[in-house]
Parts: sequence; structure tokens; C-alpha cells
Amino acid sequence: MNTADAKRILETALICSTQPLPVRELRVLFDDELGADTIKSLLLELQEDWSQRGLELVSVATGWRFQSRPELRDHLDRLHPEKPPRYTRAALETLAIIAYRQPVTRGDMEDIRGVTINSLILKQLEDRNWVEVIGHRETVGRPALYATTRQFLDDLGLASLDQLPVIESPAQQGALIDALEQASGGDQPALPIDESSVETAEAVSEAETEAVAETLPEPEPEPELQSSSPIEPDAEPDEVDITVVSSGTRP
Repeated sequence: MNTADAKRILETALICSTQPLPVRELRVLFDDELGADTIKSLLLELQEDWSQRGLELVSVATGWRFQSRPELRDHLDRLHPEKPPRYTRAALETLAIIAYRQPVTRGDMEDIRGVTINSLILKQLEDRNWVEVIGHRETVGRPALYATTRQFLDDLGLASLDQLPVIESPAQQGALIDALEQASGGDQPALPIDESSVETAEAVSEAETEAVAETLPEPEPEPELQSSSPIEPDAEPDEVDITVVSSGTRP
């Protein structure tokens, strides 16, 4: 089989697939006659072939896929002009903390944010398949450890967590590290909710929220969650108008 035929087969399979395809599955197309290195080389050539087109071939956490280019987003949105739902500021802050500091417990998140986290926020992120429980911390109560999923990376168009936007402010990074060190010390009390600690938590969480929100795709339409829990909800009276930017959508 020549190179042109092999690339045409890969191209067809990727365009027709609704999910990213890993190299091991792409090898099945050729009855394992082509090795993984050869497949990767062909994919890179195919990626270059599409460099000037409206679609791009990208490698994400679960494999390779074709997606629309971000610069065409405004035009494609005209096909679906309805206003998508938005995540609250509290949800984005919680997601940012998990993404940058995973694995973390709910107590860790609350210490960093300086306020109680409504359990419905974590449920919302779990239902979206962006975060999951990967274990439990061996301490009193064995609290659940949260981490992001491969679906989270796929939706952001990333292959690994190393590709997340970097927070450049040393002061913000230092404040986060200090808060996490206090939280990881076992039976540490939550950070006091006084004026200075809240300002520090908000400054840190806003930086991470903006970094993640720049690449977040739009959430799928779903009814707004209403809390009936006796737990005090996050002290966030209004949603912040954050425009969610997708890393790319399926053609």
C-alpha cells in the first residue's frame, strides 16, 4: 500500500468518527501491517496537508480528531444562534483549582477559595464528565480526591495537562502553594474568612479561572441546578459573564 492510499484511509476514518481515535485503533485499519511510528508519521503529514483548510487535525488526550478551526467559531455559531448556558464563577473557580492542583479534596478547594463549596457545583462538573473521584486521602474521614478527566482535556483540545495556560504571576502561584500546604497538613482548620484572606483567595482563583475559561468549550444545554441543600451556598450572588471559548468543534 502506498503512502497516498494510507493517508486517504486515515483521513476517511478520522472524519467519519465521532470520537478521537488513538493510534492503536488506527492500526486496525491496516490489519496491523503498519507500525505505530508509521501511523504517527502519516498523521503528521495529513496534519500538514490540512493546514490551510477550515478543519484541522489535532492530537488530544484520547487520540486524533478533525475539528473546526477556532477562528471560524463566530461564523459557525450563526447556525445555532441560541444563547448557551454559562457556568457560574464559583464553578469555574472550582474547576480551575482542580485542574491546576489535582488531586485535591473538597476541603482543599474550600481552603483556597475561602468559602464553602456547594456540593451541587462538584456534581455539575462530574455530570459534565470534566472531573472525577480518583481515590481517597488517607486521613480522618478519607475525603474524596478530585482530578480532571481525559474528556476535560479533549474538550479543551489538549493532549496533556502540561498544555494548560501558565499562570505567570509568582505572587499568585505562591499564595496558592501556601494555601495548599496548609490544607495538606492533615487536620488543619479552614482558612479564616476575614477580609484579607478572602481577597487573597479571590485574586488567586480569578487568575486560574481566566486561564481555564479562555479555552473552555461551551457547556451542553441543561437546566440550571437549584440547590436545596442545607449547606451554605457559595458567597457568589451573581454569575460572572464569562464567554466560554471552544478549542474547536466537530465538523
